[in-house]
Amino acid sequence: MAINRRLLEVLQERNIAHHNKQDLKLPKTFADREIKKAPTARTKKLLDLYYATLSSIDTEFSYWYTRKWDELEGDIPTIKRAEALKSAFSHLTPNIIPGEKLVMQKTSFYRGSFPMPWVAGSFLLEDAAKSAKASAVSSGDKVMGTGGGNVVNNFGKVVSVSGKFGLREEELPSLKKLAQNWVGKSVEDLGHKYEALIPDYELKQKLLSTKISFDDNGYTLVQGRETMNFYFPLQYGLEGVRQLAIARKNEVAGKADGDGVLGMDRFYYYEAVRLVIEGLQAWILNHAKLARKIEGRTESPEQKQEYAEIAECLEWIAYNKPRTFREAFQLVHTLHIGASNEDPICGAAPGRIGQVLYPWFEQDIEAGRTSEAEVLELLQLHRVKVTCMDIFASPNIVGGANSGNTYNNVAVGGLKKDGSSAVNRLEYLIVEAGITCNTPQPTLTCLYDEKLPEEFLLKCVECNKTGVGYPAWINNRNSIDILLKQFAEEGMTVDDARAIAIGGCLAIAPGGFQEVELNGKKYDITGGAGLTSLGGVASLANPKILELVLTNGFDHKAGIQVYEPHNKKLETYEQLFAQFQEYFDKTCSVLVRFNNIHHDIARKNNMSILNSFMKPDCLSKGRHNGQVGYRYNGTMMVVNCGTGTLINSLAAIKKLVYDDKKYTLLELTDALVNNFGFKTAEEIGSFSLTEQQKRAGVDQYDTIYRDCLKAPKYGNDDWYVDQILADYEKWLCKAVHNYESLYGRKLQAGQFITGHHGPQGIITLATADGRLSGTTYSDASMSAYPGTDKNGPYALFSSATVWDHTDSQSSQMNLKLHPTAVKGQEGSSKLLELTRSYMRKGGQHIQYNVIDSDVLKDAQKHPEKYRDLLVRVAGFTQYWCELSKPIQDEVVARTEYEGVS
Repeated sequence: MAINRRLLEVLQERNIAHHNKQDLKLPKTFADREIKKAPTARTKKLLDLYYATLSSIDTEFSYWYTRKWDELEGDIPTIKRAEALKSAFSHLTPNIIPGEKLVMQKTSFYRGSFPMPWVAGSFLLEDAAKSAKASAVSSGDKVMGTGGGNVVNNFGKVVSVSGKFGLREEELPSLKKLAQNWVGKSVEDLGHKYEALIPDYELKQKLLSTKISFDDNGYTLVQGRETMNFYFPLQYGLEGVRQLAIARKNEVAGKADGDGVLGMDRFYYYEAVRLVIEGLQAWILNHAKLARKIEGRTESPEQKQEYAEIAECLEWIAYNKPRTFREAFQLVHTLHIGASNEDPICGAAPGRIGQVLYPWFEQDIEAGRTSEAEVLELLQLHRVKVTCMDIFASPNIVGGANSGNTYNNVAVGGLKKDGSSAVNRLEYLIVEAGITCNTPQPTLTCLYDEKLPEEFLLKCVECNKTGVGYPAWINNRNSIDILLKQFAEEGMTVDDARAIAIGGCLAIAPGGFQEVELNGKKYDITGGAGLTSLGGVASLANPKILELVLTNGFDHKAGIQVYEPHNKKLETYEQLFAQFQEYFDKTCSVLVRFNNIHHDIARKNNMSILNSFMKPDCLSKGRHNGQVGYRYNGTMMVVNCGTGTLINSLAAIKKLVYDDKKYTLLELTDALVNNFGFKTAEEIGSFSLTEQQKRAGVDQYDTIYRDCLKAPKYGNDDWYVDQILADYEKWLCKAVHNYESLYGRKLQAGQFITGHHGPQGIITLATADGRLSGTTYSDASMSAYPGTDKNGPYALFSSATVWDHTDSQSSQMNLKLHPTAVKGQEGSSKLLELTRSYMRKGGQHIQYNVIDSDVLKDAQKHPEKYRDLLVRVAGFTQYWCELSKPIQDEVVARTEYEGVS
């Protein structure tokens, strides 16, 4: 009787090497991570509490926002928005967890979030309409991991919403009522209403239904993937900013000052800033009152003192500029949380806070008001607090795109305004906090520059060796060039370009330097100065577009005609690639227009007040983010997914069909549609290529499959395939400039992905490189497809740098290293040299998973033993148990290097 064989067995029969650890003879014992340190006892208690906590929904903010909005029916939208935010912040129930020193969180729950049905609510109604006994939404089942704090199924009297959040059964009617209140009024509903009037609406719907793009970004994440700016509150205090807004309001009242379009709007914007700041002040003071209340009923003198210090800190920062490091840190944390409550923000990165907070750190250390040990513990506590943040959005975004991550990126390193190294002692402690307190948030990024101290770079390497996946390494000089190119039309200077930080996971976010004064001493601090990088075209499934070129626009998985048939014979490779370009252009042209509509509606009703008043130049102009108030507004992108899979597929087609003429395009397409005779990934329940199973008795595709696997692969310093990459990048980076955002700025190429390669791989047939149906794409953009990079990392670096990385945004590379490869001081030096080599060749980004793949496979079998296991996925780190299985399978399958020399 015929049996189903795994792919590795089939490859071994045909003497085809597949280089990853799964077919190597290695010790059965797991290789442990070399660097393991523990947080303080206080931090550990709060971290253990996090591990035991489920992500929960709190509708309190939603209720008060909606109530106030409805009360102000007919008022000016900017004022309605501000009043609604003020009411919501003012009414949030305060909560202080025993042992905390930094306080304030998104909701009264320790871990959780709340819905924003004024942005998007259809998925809430879909969930809420189900009975309490129903399971999680089906779309969430495939994109969220089943472990950790995710509530992917109903249990007891708890209902799962979006496949991630838990809601008490008795609160279900309230959630449904809130969502229904916004039907026809939300950004999502208004967007759908008006987009239906646009030509190509039917094509747009097909592009979404086939997952060629995740357009939810167009209306569910209208802010984020940007760097925050804390200058104004730190320099003037919240009350000082409030008074500044009042003064400016009085100055511009009733005046257009030559601007007949937006001049009069300044009056309403400044009034809105006043209102929102008052809401923030009430929110802070409510926590201070709670701290005083707990202080009064606490008997322990030590605990009394702790609550008194919390109260004093909050009472001061509610109005005044901070005097101490703790006050400055608490204010920065509060505003970061506040911005994440203004919108369903993903990736509102704190930025270079080690340099932002350094003035207070330096003066407190010199005066003896604090110690490095106390600061380190605060940094650890901050890691726990930020990890407790969740984003509430649709399942496609929470799971499919983000894998449950919120991308709160803290950058270290880089340069000062004068071009010297920006590293300071506080940044060493930030990295040490990442080593001692292993949490996914905030993720760290080292802005690598040749001027950075070797000692600091080795400290970052030490953090990599803990296995947490951070810091990622970004080429600082490349990034400066990226900003100078991308924002030349908006006046980007070298000084501002040196203020680079990372927005969200990997976006090179524009910023600037501003001067703060503390006790008579002046410091330049950095901060963001640009819009979100979302909102252009979100994660195009490029291998899927190529598939539709081969199938004449017909999607065999969905059973629909997506694009109009091209009906071309595609007799040359050039004709094939030209048709890919044509479908790509059609896709972008359509999606940009539809996403612009959604974003335009968002900026008219959900304009940013909180985030915008902190960034230059909104306060000086009197314009919010939706009115081109920021200094830099050309930030939106066309983000692409599956680059490695696409390039390998093009190489295989060029080689086998056009150069060697071994098969016709029809023969190859037939093999792809029939998955080369293998079962689908969904059938076997694994999304890793090496786990796929052959169908018994289906052998007619064996030869063509062998040749597809043996075709040239990216990542091996092979000019045949690398030239295809170079040509593709040269075309792509210019082609996206043809599309324009709602701000009248050309779009940029974005070449970093998050978790898209999992769900988009599921909807894609087999590809010509030998990848099988339903399995994940190659991760990142410069990573090799798992198992295909056979000549070592330096060959991969050569392949990756055949084009100019400064023509695009953050070209992303992941490497997986066995812990023994970087063991000891010698291993640390090798890892730094590996990184330095890639940066010097022109590489833009690299990040590492230092882990034994056998540990990951064991964690799939026994997740209960690995609650705190962290891995690097794309531009972010996440708990293993909270990742979906397609993403887990892809991380396991990545090539694991056992040596880096």
